Amino acid sequence: MYGDLKRHVMEKLQHKEYDFSSKLRQVSVVQRLKEYITWQRSAGDCETGVSVPPFGPVSINLDLTSSCNFACPHCVDSTIINTGAALELNTVKETLDTLTERGLLSVILLGGGEPTLHRDFATIVRYIKSKGLQLGIVTNGSRLTQVAQVADLLEKEDWLRISLDAGSEETFLKSHRPKIAVTLEQILVNAREIKKQNPLITLGYSFVIVWEGLSIGDQQLFQNIDEMPEAVQLAAQHSFDYISFKPCLIRLQNTHKESLLDTPDEEMEKHIREKIESTLLKARTIAGDHLKVLTSVNLRALLHNELSSLKKQPRRCHMQFFSTVVTPTGIFHCPAFRGVQNAKIAECNGYAGTSNFNESKKQLTRSLTTFDAREECKVVACFYHHVNWWVENFQQSGTSIDAIAEAEDDNFFL
Repeated sequence: MYGDLKRHVMEKLQHKEYDFSSKLRQVSVVQRLKEYITWQRSAGDCETGVSVPPFGPVSINLDLTSSCNFACPHCVDSTIINTGAALELNTVKETLDTLTERGLLSVILLGGGEPTLHRDFATIVRYIKSKGLQLGIVTNGSRLTQVAQVADLLEKEDWLRISLDAGSEETFLKSHRPKIAVTLEQILVNAREIKKQNPLITLGYSFVIVWEGLSIGDQQLFQNIDEMPEAVQLAAQHSFDYISFKPCLIRLQNTHKESLLDTPDEEMEKHIREKIESTLLKARTIAGDHLKVLTSVNLRALLHNELSSLKKQPRRCHMQFFSTVVTPTGIFHCPAFRGVQNAKIAECNGYAGTSNFNESKKQLTRSLTTFDAREECKVVACFYHHVNWWVENFQQSGTSIDAIAEAEDDNFFL
């Protein structure tokens, strides 16, 4: 049985993680895609006063708390964590009730803090699963006992991804600076036990690549690039289904936006690219057929010397209609803009109840028609770049929406 599950997971991870246009064409989603494109065609280049179609997002990032027990120097959310802010349980439940009625299909618990530190973490997971939603959990792994309490509720399409960014204890400690007594080995053993407890869960090892010379302000980051092969080995030994490599992003101090090599030096970028390529090759060799090695959209762009094109967006960010970020400080239209005021759609209770939801849809309409992604996102190596352009080009083409080919329901995470 386990072998069949492993093959199923490996097949599902063949780039489906970032194939967002296919996800928008799934049977359960495609109608809102068609209605959205129809609305865009009628809205034109200026505000019409006509609100967007009355759907909720397909997927949300749900940031339960700003609290974190690590002090990672490379954390893109370092300016918004440990503020004491957390979502109230009733707000979370009302939000899920309202959005589920309007087509919500998946929830990802991550960002802005460590989700397992929320006092109602287990209760919230149970509530999410009671609504029939797909669930992804991103955690630093320090409190996997909290995940173990609800692991039996997770299903074949659900996943647990642990942010580790290391292949050794020394690098783990220097990269994460935990405020509690925890080791990489302890986390890996606990992760393996959860996988043993529920083999249906897709278990991921997240590795943010930090290269030599990378710094935030005056602080030099501890490089981990040489440990990518060791991390693959550890992931395979502890029953992980995949390891995901991503380049380190920097939150720009003047705008608070995420950026990747915003002012690149060509020779430096070439050196970084060659170093990652050679180390990634070693990692893939070790992984073989036992572990899937995933690379993020922006990492692939970096390796193919295509970062500049990834930062060129259409004027409208279409994905904010399909995916938003719910945090204790408000609802934002993009993970790369957590805490950025001009990307804020509503307060944290903006989806809690029909009245609040309707008002938030008005604000989303305003955001869609006034937020200029060409300017606002020109330093952001956007994960949604390809799907935004796919929607933009289809909308501009005038092709009948009936020509959109449907895809089978599978993965609703955006």
